[in-house]
Amino acid sequence: MIQPWFLDAKLGIFIHWGIYAVNGIPESWAFFNEEIAYEDYMAQCAGFTASHYDPQAWAQLFKRAGARYAVLTAKHHDGVALWDTQVSDLNVVERTPAGRDLIAPYIDALREAGIKVGLYFSHLDWSHAGYAPLPVGRRTISTLTNATYPQLWPQGAATPAWQTFHTFYHKQLEELCTRYGALDLLWFDGDWTPDDDAYWRMDELRARLEDWQPEAVINGRMRGRGDYRTPEQGLPILPPEGPWEFCVTINDSWGYQVHDHNHKSLRQIVRMFCEVIGMGGNLLLDVGPKEDGALQPEQVDRLEGLGDWIRKHAEGVYGTRAGLPPGHLCGASTLSQDQTTLYVMIFDRPWDAIPIKGVRNGVNRVSVLGAGQELPYQRIGGAAWLDIPGVLWVTIPEEVLDPCATVIKIELDGPLNLYRGAGQA
Repeated sequence: MIQPWFLDAKLGIFIHWGIYAVNGIPESWAFFNEEIAYEDYMAQCAGFTASHYDPQAWAQLFKRAGARYAVLTAKHHDGVALWDTQVSDLNVVERTPAGRDLIAPYIDALREAGIKVGLYFSHLDWSHAGYAPLPVGRRTISTLTNATYPQLWPQGAATPAWQTFHTFYHKQLEELCTRYGALDLLWFDGDWTPDDDAYWRMDELRARLEDWQPEAVINGRMRGRGDYRTPEQGLPILPPEGPWEFCVTINDSWGYQVHDHNHKSLRQIVRMFCEVIGMGGNLLLDVGPKEDGALQPEQVDRLEGLGDWIRKHAEGVYGTRAGLPPGHLCGASTLSQDQTTLYVMIFDRPWDAIPIKGVRNGVNRVSVLGAGQELPYQRIGGAAWLDIPGVLWVTIPEEVLDPCATVIKIELDGPLNLYRGAGQA
């Protein structure tokens, strides 16, 4: 069930943290894509210390960034759990020097900071003996991708090994959903293999989740049984239908990768954030802590900078809805809940004025959000006899420009009345 808090959250923080941070290699995919042997991948357990894990510091940083929720990878496709699961010894408590449950302190810190609690969980598990009838270390792109279902699961969903896995995976979810109190969001992944719902029985899982966590929002990677869509990495050109969230990395990697220094600039992140909320979505911005729990300094800097920008322009962020559709301006925009105020986000330095097309309303006032300075404007053109408005031009002096994105507040004389036609003779 989608909750009102999610629709207004605007920003969440994704945290990909696991043993893959020891060598700084791709999470789970490193062995699946045959970049490293499975045994060498799992040998990273010996180096996962969480020695500088400070969930309170994480939570305070996320709060300063303006995030209203966070999502931690409780278990990725590699099967390594961040809590003391009772149905497997493949967890950081038993297999790593960290030696303790890492989920509970994360949840406590978020709650203390007033941030909604989310957990990521992979449906599939490339390390569980029952997942597929292949030796665990041979579950790679060349074996799982090319094999057919009858080869992998000879009796289909009734294959005993699969039934064992299915029971195991539900038990782990039950642990997460009943051990830590109320969770706000469950973020699933890995529902694509096998791509047959007879195996996953998602209706059954959805019912169990609603019993365990009746108030939790559930993402869309549930074979159609989720509450919202989750496009990733590629920014949508048009908004997905219904509630949605765009998950994206700060650099090019989800988890910590030692050679990845290609961090997006603060200006690029702010622009991306504006475009997402301007289309009515949330941004789930990912960080990848090192094996000891320390966050990458470049990623901390980006979160601090994003938070500075959001605080300055909070009125145009929280409590808003999607703004103008494509074609009305060069930039992004949001709209107040009562639809009487437009917040126009300008990314590039204008020569003198910016045009906004299609607004039929009268304008009461135009000002710079975060500064309050009133701006001059004029309407040019239009065909009043056909109810086609002219173009609203707002003059923006150089001294009011924000280095990341300038937000112009346009107060209308009533709910937004927008012209979307092709023009008439």
